[in-house]
Formats: sequence, C-alpha cells, structure tokens
Amino acid sequence: MFVCLGNICRSPMAEFIFRSKVEAAGLSDKIEVASSGTSDEEEGNRVHRGTARVLDRLGIDYSGKRAVQITASDRDKYDYFIAMDSSNVRALNNIGIRSVKLLSFCGDNRDVADPWYTGNFDKTYEDVDLGTDALLAYIISRHSLTACQAADR
Repeated sequence: MFVCLGNICRSPMAEFIFRSKVEAAGLSDKIEVASSGTSDEEEGNRVHRGTARVLDRLGIDYSGKRAVQITASDRDKYDYFIAMDSSNVRALNNIGIRSVKLLSFCGDNRDVADPWYTGNFDKTYEDVDLGTDALLAYIISRHSLTACQAADR
C-alpha cells in the first residue's frame, strides 16, 4: 500500500508504476498493489492531471482510480505500507500502522518530491521510479520470489 496525503499525485503514481513493474516481472499473482491517502480531502477524486500525464507518457493504465483514505483496518490487509514522506509516516503511526518511506529502499531517507507544491511531476517520477525498483528488488529477495521476464512467459 503506497500512501501520500491526498492519494491523487504521488501514491497513485507509485501504485501504477509499481504495478507495471510487478506485471513485467511476472509476479502479479503474488503481489497486490494499492494506494491511499492519509486525508479524506481528495476522496473520490481522479488522479491529478500531472500524474496522469506521466502515466500516459509511460503507457500505464490508471483508469478507474479514485482517491481513497486509508483506515486502521487496512493494517490487516497489506504487508507493506510505503509512505511518500515523513508526515505520512507520522499520520500512519497515529492510526497504528507502521510504515517506511519509499526512498529508504534506496538507502535515502528523503521524502519523495511532492508535485502538489513543486509542480514538477517529472522529479516525482524520478523518485518513484528509483524507489519502486528498489522496493521490488527488496520484496523479491525477502520473499524468495523469482522474477521472470514477460517475454519468457
């Protein structure tokens, strides 16, 4: 579960990019991917147009995605809660969910760039791409999964 504040910019970008990497690795039957926000202010809204432009450019389908707010009951549904920044980690801790920042999988403790404030969705994509590569490698090694190339299937 990828988590940001509103679930319209960073976390859905991470959700759909990671899902495409999971599919390419032939692991869709083993890894479930979702995203949510710590706030309800965007609940029901579509992916932000800047995130949509990045995903469209990559040819990644995100149709049907609507912002949802995380709840304490989600704690029992997912193995990993991946926060986009320190404030998301604190918000998740407040509802009893332990999380880790996405870029920590790269050995970097910084926050994923927030395009809501910067307007720079390409920088956010760079962070998300780097972090999701490292996350997938971590999950594969931690759970002894074997990634297979889509062409080999």
